[in-house]
Amino acid sequence: MVISYASVLVAGLMPMVCAGIAKAGAKGYDNHDPRAWLAQQDGYRARANAAQANCFEAFPFFAVGVLLALLTGVDPFMVDLLAALFVATRVAYVACYLADKALFRTIFWSVGYLSVVAFFVLAMQNLQMD
Repeated sequence: MVISYASVLVAGLMPMVCAGIAKAGAKGYDNHDPRAWLAQQDGYRARANAAQANCFEAFPFFAVGVLLALLTGVDPFMVDLLAALFVATRVAYVACYLADKALFRTIFWSVGYLSVVAFFVLAMQNLQMD
């Protein structure tokens, strides 16, 4: 289960990594109004900012899925495997977003999303077995 817990931590930190990529080394960065500044960016900075938003959006679904799976007694090895898969696909998703590889980004997003759906399915199956 250590992998599951570490995966939740990494997924929770990913938006900050994306924000750092969007802002790093930028001339004219305005920390007084960072959202307005980011909204004016283009290229990889705009994509990093969009990846940041998507990481924030994906995190609650993932974290709740991990918790439900663990609380309902899903095999910890399976939870660890799915959690690691989610983080790996999210890292690949961000890399593809930054590189402007839309097709691969969508594929990685889909695999990550399906891994989270699997948490819920497994949790519900365990509840039915009780």
